[in-house]
Amino acid sequence: MTDRRETRGPRPRRGPEELRSHRWYGTGGLRSFSHRARTRQLGYLPEEHLGKPVIAILNTWSDINPCHQHLRERAEAVKRGVWQAGGFPLEFPVATLSETFQKPTPMLYRNLLSLETEELLRSYPVDGAVLMGGCDKTTPALLMGAASADLPAVLVPAGPMLRGHWRGETLGSGTDMWKYWDDYRAGLIGDCELAELECGLARSPGHCMTMGTASTMTGAAEALGVTMPGAAAIPAVDSGHSRMAAAAGRRIVELVWEGRSLSTVLTREAYEDAVTTVCALGGSTNAVIHLIAMAGRSGIGLTLDDFDRIARTTPVLADLRPGGKYLMEDFHQAGGMPGFLSRLRDRLHLDRPTVAHDTLREQLAGALVHDDDVIRTADDPLSAEGGIAVLRGNLAPDGAVIKHLAAEPHLLRHTGPAVVFEDYRALQAGIDDPALGITADSVLVLRGSGPLGGPGMPEYGMLPIPGHLLRQGVRDMVRLSDARMSGTSYGACVLHIAPESWVGGPLALVESGDLITLDVPARTLRLEVDDAELERRRAAWQPPPARYGRGYGALYEEHITQADTGCDFAFLARPGEVPEPHAG
Repeated sequence: MTDRRETRGPRPRRGPEELRSHRWYGTGGLRSFSHRARTRQLGYLPEEHLGKPVIAILNTWSDINPCHQHLRERAEAVKRGVWQAGGFPLEFPVATLSETFQKPTPMLYRNLLSLETEELLRSYPVDGAVLMGGCDKTTPALLMGAASADLPAVLVPAGPMLRGHWRGETLGSGTDMWKYWDDYRAGLIGDCELAELECGLARSPGHCMTMGTASTMTGAAEALGVTMPGAAAIPAVDSGHSRMAAAAGRRIVELVWEGRSLSTVLTREAYEDAVTTVCALGGSTNAVIHLIAMAGRSGIGLTLDDFDRIARTTPVLADLRPGGKYLMEDFHQAGGMPGFLSRLRDRLHLDRPTVAHDTLREQLAGALVHDDDVIRTADDPLSAEGGIAVLRGNLAPDGAVIKHLAAEPHLLRHTGPAVVFEDYRALQAGIDDPALGITADSVLVLRGSGPLGGPGMPEYGMLPIPGHLLRQGVRDMVRLSDARMSGTSYGACVLHIAPESWVGGPLALVESGDLITLDVPARTLRLEVDDAELERRRAAWQPPPARYGRGYGALYEEHITQADTGCDFAFLARPGEVPEPHAG
């Protein structure tokens, strides 16, 4: 890789009096005296912080978040880098969004973390920020909040865990959980095997090492240009991860002195390159919602049509599970994101800036791929077009998505009778009921699982296949919902149907037995019921009552937007000025 210091010309350096923190510490009044006195109370000498960039380290570490289990130590590496560069680091604990444990879904709280991020950066005497996280919703939440605050910022991705192992097989977290759970339900493995799998699926700190939502979003973040080069794929427990964290600490101090806010990096071109990257990675459908929301915070109107347009002409070059066979540790050794992006050069905007370099072109200079099986060439792609398709039709007038790369090909054009479940509890209770007469040709439909109905749009979209079909060898069916799906999962699952059923979208009008047609090549999803009958059903539909009487849930219900616009809070997504606080 080209050394940034060899290729960049000198930049104007701001003076200490131009630092944002100077308003707290250097104005000479009573408040500045108080701020300095309280900093002495913390045990710091004047020369440790006065006239230096104050760097907020926003750390999503928690005892119950295995993805971030190591970030307490990594924060020390970031601090080391900040001190080395002449800055003053302050660590802020922020909300942790544990994909595994938080219910009903951490998606319910993504916007809460984004709001916390924005307001912490706005209200404290900080000049720049290092954002630490990587679990699915954490990356977009931190970047959404930082984009709204618009200070200099660098993301330190948590990094993928080590590959899993079981009886000589390499396991991918999430992906192989779904696979072997189906085998368990089908009677192919028993309790002993399942107990062994529990111990082999996740062997270290770090997020999922498949191309699930976590790696998709950290990969997108690197493509956006908000991480150090190569940061997204470094395994969480690799010593290179500590070095990367220290480098981020050094770099954020330089960014503050240069006055390079996050908005100089998060341009329309950057977001389009992130979409291209997600498509070429065969990444998670969740990235559609997150990137649209992130772009909205940057004042950029990214849409579902942008995803579909880019996906149609972008080949999948990463042979990673669940759509391929390798894992993130293999991807890192094969060249990581720099090598991967170097193979997309002709599709990227190379002259835009990143946090680490003046241009993406400069950042990718010298990047190499070391294994063409893991990171394919454009002449030998895993798929000729991106793994995500956007569907429209009378069942999804505002759009729906499918990760068709991870579905069985014969299901990409399919018509079958609907079997409808009102909510996820009804699905759990009834999916194995033989009285429903579910066959391999049936279309399973789940409603009541969208942004409001979930609530929070949980990852219910990979509807389970009935046990009797699993025992017959069926491993995929067409499944429809207004929910999301784990990025580690797979199957012919149509997701994010908008508007959702909870607000009276067409999904609320489907009845068991109705024929539904999915045609991915034509990008259509259609309910084969005439308009007059749909109007009759619509007239009879009654909206459900509000679920929350108070608290954050009530705030969420009042302001959440639909999936096609990113599920952000309307009051956070809209344009408008926010005054800087008076610190004197």
